[in-house]
Amino acid sequence: MKKYISILRGINVSGQKKIIMADLKTLYEKLGFGDVLTYIQSGNVVFTSLDDDATAMKTKIEGAIKTKYGFDVPVDVRTAADYEDIIENCPFENIDVEKDGTKVLLTFLSNHPSADKMAEAQKAASQSETMVLRDTVLYLHCPDGYGRTKLSNVFLERKLGVSATTRNWKTVLKLNQLAKA
Repeated sequence: MKKYISILRGINVSGQKKIIMADLKTLYEKLGFGDVLTYIQSGNVVFTSLDDDATAMKTKIEGAIKTKYGFDVPVDVRTAADYEDIIENCPFENIDVEKDGTKVLLTFLSNHPSADKMAEAQKAASQSETMVLRDTVLYLHCPDGYGRTKLSNVFLERKLGVSATTRNWKTVLKLNQLAKA
């Protein structure tokens, strides 16, 4: 039995694609996942599964959401061990979680973008912003705040040509903590 973390793209934002977390938990349980925990309203789910195929789980979850709610929601599924590696490989050192926990963000990408597309996206970063790509995770440091950057999730999806969903450092650490419990 492995622990997994899934994050849903674009639910409960500005009244769009509303999914109640208790309902999402029930949906996961009906799909056969165990020890299901949700965290905040943006579609973060920690669960266990005997299945080792994250891609199959992603497809299963996306299909169940489409069937139940009638809209498409991209889902990123990774193991708890993947999250450990993602945290350990953060290129930004000495992050003060209280001060910078919402200014350091991780964008989880469906595929590795090409170097050309990555270079093009990099041009949109302000002088104070930093973007570092490690496999299918884009680490962002937006010292002026995520609300002020051009590097929004929608922008990155368009420029990089991949599906993406972004979480701040505080949320990533919390999901990792929940997966360890």
